[in-house]
Amino acid sequence: MDQESIVYGCIKDATLQGSDTLRRSANRNAMMSLPKADEWPFLCQEMFSLPSKEGRGENYQTDVMHFGASYKAVEYEWDQWINKFEELLSQMYWVSATVHLETELSGTHTFTWESTANSHEPGSGDMQVRCEWSHEGALSF
Repeated sequence: MDQESIVYGCIKDATLQGSDTLRRSANRNAMMSLPKADEWPFLCQEMFSLPSKEGRGENYQTDVMHFGASYKAVEYEWDQWINKFEELLSQMYWVSATVHLETELSGTHTFTWESTANSHEPGSGDMQVRCEWSHEGALSF
């Protein structure tokens, strides 16, 4: 059986900062600029929930853009996946982002990016983020 890897998580943006319509539109456009799933899908449009262009009132204070995909052993190319994800984040408005990587051989890993300012804005230069890593898995004897 092939080694399956599951990648999922969310990108959070505060809706009370700046123009909600501008922020949602920019985030939507960034995700729509990703390739389709029939191309090599490190990151593709289909794995993301796209925010509406205008607020529909379902969110209290935070827009949550979730994503997920199943891969064949993506952990062997994880640096490339992270680079693509950070490239996407650089084009978006966000406060924090979390990625979970579940692998059959090496357990679950959680990566977290947080803006050191109130939020990240596209084109604001280098991302000011903090990245954490955690590992969960059974001990083998």
